[in-house]
Amino acid sequence: MDDQQFRRILDFLGLSWNGYRKVRKGVKKRISRHMLQVGFRGVDELLLVMGTDGELRKQVENLMTVSISRFFRDRGLWQALEKHISSEIIEKKYEKVNVWSAGCACGEEAYSLKILWDTLREDFERLPDLELRATDMNPLYLDKARAGVYPASSLKELPADIRSQCFHPVKGNHFAVTDSLKEGILWKVQNFLFDDPPQTEFQIIFLRNNLLTYYKEELREPAFGKILDTLKPGGFLIIGSHEKIPAECQALVPFPPHPNIFQKPPVFPLSPRGTVS
Repeated sequence: MDDQQFRRILDFLGLSWNGYRKVRKGVKKRISRHMLQVGFRGVDELLLVMGTDGELRKQVENLMTVSISRFFRDRGLWQALEKHISSEIIEKKYEKVNVWSAGCACGEEAYSLKILWDTLREDFERLPDLELRATDMNPLYLDKARAGVYPASSLKELPADIRSQCFHPVKGNHFAVTDSLKEGILWKVQNFLFDDPPQTEFQIIFLRNNLLTYYKEELREPAFGKILDTLKPGGFLIIGSHEKIPAECQALVPFPPHPNIFQKPPVFPLSPRGTVS
């Protein structure tokens, strides 16, 4: 499959060439392999059948998903969470803190937050309950996340004491998260474009390296507005290090401790979809 053929698939699915340009090699291999398995002779036939076969489209969309992550990816962001955001949220004395890991891939981000939350118990007399919803459109990724088994390379930024407390070794130089880390995480298949968010009010939403990277603008903006509507006033939205908030979005303000963290003020203008949350 050449790049021109690949771009036709991206256009059909509303996906961005700029988002896939650096990772296209592996994605193209997966799609080409699937086409051979199904018996398609070329991209023309694939696109023709996808136009009427919703199950095939879903299969191809799952093949387009990219999982490149590790625990505590972007250490500076997690330090800002620990030093600034967590304390601000905890001091509001919520009974429960709701967090959404949107596009959670294989779960490293969700488990990283659970680890961070547990370490905060040393600094705060009382922590609110943490309820974490982790969603992804690829059910195979969610199966891996529920299993909680990762290669050693995914743990390379973890201190030795965290490794020993939160993981135990398994076969093949892999490590499994402890059962206690799995508590309080609700895993669910969710497609940004077609499915409603998992609930209506979150204090923190992680939206890193997915919607704002891989989708075309005309699909990205309505989905982003729907996600933003679920963020509580005063809550925080976290995006990827190479991503940008849509230019017309006036419902978020930068959070100075880190350039990829934004806050929804208690009183704010209209959201990108033109509705007040």
